[in-house]
Amino acid sequence: MEQVPGKRKIREGTVVSDKMNKTVVVAVESLVRHPIYGRTMRRTKRFKAHDEENECRTGDVVRIEETRPLSKEKHWRVIKVIRRSEI
Repeated sequence: MEQVPGKRKIREGTVVSDKMNKTVVVAVESLVRHPIYGRTMRRTKRFKAHDEENECRTGDVVRIEETRPLSKEKHWRVIKVIRRSEI
């Protein structure tokens, strides 16, 4: 998770759905400590990201960047595909 003041947020995650046209759903996993018990928990957040060329497939690991609102729920765009899925 990179974040520099004044810069756009960048996340890495796995494509979980590519059913929409020019849009993919990316699941970003993060580790957070429980506020009371201290145990590390795995949290998953899903982002809708713009994929202009429809190149991403389910299972791909991608890097996404925050951008202006492109639709009601879409505020991210795919920068690059880091690793292709084996399927």
